[in-house]
Amino acid sequence: MTKAYRAALLRFDDDGLPLYERDGLLVVGPDAQGRQRVLAAGDHAALIDGCAGVPVEDLRGQIIAPGFIDLHVHYPQTDVIGAPAAGLLPWLEHYTFPHESRFVDPAYARGVAAFFFDELARHGVTTALTFATSHPASVQAAFEAAQARGLRFITGKVLQDRHSPDGVRDQTEQSLADTEALIRRWHGVDRLGYAITPRFAPTSSDAQLRGAGELAARYSDVWIQSHVAENRDEVAWVRQLYPQARSYLAVYAGFGLLRERAVYAHCIHLDANDRACMRETGSAAAVSPTSNLFLGSGFFDYAAADAAGMRYGLASDVGGGTSFSPFHTMLAAYCVGREGHSKPGLSLTPGQLWWQHTAGAARALGLQGVVGNLSPGHEADWVLLDPAATPLLARKTAQADSLDELLFALIVLGDDRVVRRTVVAGAGAVAAAAQPVGSPQVGAP
Repeated sequence: MTKAYRAALLRFDDDGLPLYERDGLLVVGPDAQGRQRVLAAGDHAALIDGCAGVPVEDLRGQIIAPGFIDLHVHYPQTDVIGAPAAGLLPWLEHYTFPHESRFVDPAYARGVAAFFFDELARHGVTTALTFATSHPASVQAAFEAAQARGLRFITGKVLQDRHSPDGVRDQTEQSLADTEALIRRWHGVDRLGYAITPRFAPTSSDAQLRGAGELAARYSDVWIQSHVAENRDEVAWVRQLYPQARSYLAVYAGFGLLRERAVYAHCIHLDANDRACMRETGSAAAVSPTSNLFLGSGFFDYAAADAAGMRYGLASDVGGGTSFSPFHTMLAAYCVGREGHSKPGLSLTPGQLWWQHTAGAARALGLQGVVGNLSPGHEADWVLLDPAATPLLARKTAQADSLDELLFALIVLGDDRVVRRTVVAGAGAVAAAAQPVGSPQVGAP
């Protein structure tokens, strides 16, 4: 049924600038397919007269915001968070690959998937682009769990037929056949999407990458996801394997794997030609700051990306990333931005950080107008945030004199305790915390 919610309301205009109503109203209702969408959003006083007969839930003291989008995360690495290692390649060898080998067992995969999606809900993430493992059972388990929760969710079987240990290495022809079978089974079902998923260039043969490119051409509306230019040792390895390629990114371009709906994690060690190629092809970067800091990989160059017109959005990159929390990711992105290569001291605004984890990430996925915002027509994925979730946060937000101060306080001091409710269009509301409703008004203009 149609329902309205009264609270402070955060959303974004077409230019990515934050819009904020201190006393707002969000109205949602079913479309022709029965899926909940945003019907209206704005100032309560301006909208309430048009809502006669519509039940209104009073949530004043809280903030309704778009559900967060995680642009790159590995659900099978949920239990690898915090594993110590000297860098990316040793971390993969000693922790990631041994753990991922367990996902050949469907029951094990289902157990991890259930925990993973509970964590996403607890942290306010309503859409995720996610790696599975090289085992089809891991993909099946993730799609089944996401479908049961009504999520907009994208994943794919990892392709890795070389330079990988037993237990995760797949066979070239079978891996491509499995990928196509999974596309036909799951892509476009409910709110689910498939992503063709080479792990990264060193772990896929030419034949496997060529086959992935052929599948990407055959199924033009599926996603592509992989890693590129994360770590200097990795970049050097790719240079040895592909001496004829102009760059690491050019390897993917040569196999037809750069296009709209192609998302590449990290994109740290790129040059101007690479960034221009990403803009021209419509490919996007998944910025993963907690992972890059944890593994010592480097800093994403925001200034150069903006100058090139690249698309990008924020990602947790669990388990190289250290938290599912969008607040932790946004804070790390703020710190990384200040260390940008081409413009040291860059200061990303709170609104820019929030946009990167919502509407900006939706644009990177090619899902602008579908998720990531609360404008009319968007699927009704939203979170209810408590600006008084902790004593220190309550003290800080009460003193906020501007929207920037309010949002930045949430970014710096927020965590899962801020998320009181996570709502997805297909599955109703998930209670994230049993906390009392705060003060009648949220402080900030």
